[in-house]
Amino acid sequence: MKLIAVSVYGEDRPGIVHNIARALAECGANIVDIEQTVLQGMFVMFIVAEVENEECMKREVQKAAERTNVHVSLTPFKRKEKPRKNLYVVTVLGKDRIGIVRDVTGIFLEFGVNIEKTSLTAREELISIEFLVDLGERDSFEIRRRLREAAERLGLDIVMQPYSTFRREKRLIVFDMDSTLVDAEIIDELAKEAGVDREVSELTEKAMRGEISFKEALEERVKLLQGLPVEVLEKIYSRIRLTEGAKELVRSLKEAGYKVAVVSGGFSYFTDRLKEELGLDYAFGNELEVKDGKLTGRIKGRIIDAKEKARIVEEIAKKEGISPENVVAVGDGANDRLMIERAGLGIAFNAKEALKDIADGSISKENFVGLASVLKLPAEFVKRI
Repeated sequence: MKLIAVSVYGEDRPGIVHNIARALAECGANIVDIEQTVLQGMFVMFIVAEVENEECMKREVQKAAERTNVHVSLTPFKRKEKPRKNLYVVTVLGKDRIGIVRDVTGIFLEFGVNIEKTSLTAREELISIEFLVDLGERDSFEIRRRLREAAERLGLDIVMQPYSTFRREKRLIVFDMDSTLVDAEIIDELAKEAGVDREVSELTEKAMRGEISFKEALEERVKLLQGLPVEVLEKIYSRIRLTEGAKELVRSLKEAGYKVAVVSGGFSYFTDRLKEELGLDYAFGNELEVKDGKLTGRIKGRIIDAKEKARIVEEIAKKEGISPENVVAVGDGANDRLMIERAGLGIAFNAKEALKDIADGSISKENFVGLASVLKLPAEFVKRI
């Protein structure tokens, strides 16, 4: 038995696959591999077949090609010994322009990464290119870091997942709130209303430098809000804006069957309002204590820091019967680190370098809706985005 590769291409029409397959069967050829697709109305198919009567096969396949008005080529095929593969799916997001495929494949070539499969989806100006690649013996963390740095120089976003994780159906997605679902840091807005924005900013910077913990920084910042009328919370909510595309993305996730949650180190007044506005399944935030219509400057109950965020995500997943591998976590700050590390897919959104280094991928603000492509949401759910 010889192995023959059959390549077929031409304008798409009904009957091409049947006619070629019939020709092979009539000559006793056994199909051992086949892949077929349609691109922009063009039919493309590749077949590997075991053949005894090569002359019959050439003759009958050519007749089938003429009947369906397609082009065929037949070449000998040698089966190669399959080395163990280290497969990853790399999704590239960005504004459509000439040369993106050239630029990204150049990065893969530079790092010696073999591309096994490529597909592209366009949604108006935003395009998503998905590559199935074999890293071989290369270190995935280092490749991801270098790919991200190179892609960012080109104005692109990169998400890189092990193929085994990519194939798992994701069922729960958890978002941070401030600078993720909403395009604002709400505590800064509260500080402005209280006239303590400079003091709050200084405490935030101390926390970012690691001089004080998130818990201590939050308590000190909230203390500065003492006496602020509770009506100010509604005033601030009315003026903050959702991140562009957030409403459409959440709607699409819900229609696709996801459980959607917001888990924030911010405040429950705002997470609860978001839950109501967006139809979220879960919402968690720190509760501001109120007395006589004014903030007391204290947090009521538990404080949601990085450890508590991760614990809440695990709690939701357990309640819904969802494994950690089926969880997606999206956030922008150090307080999101643990939930992003522990999720099946962790996305650093418009984030600092430290968070990007531990996430599976990073997405910039202008590409937020690109999450729909990364998560392979059905086309009918995302066509409105």
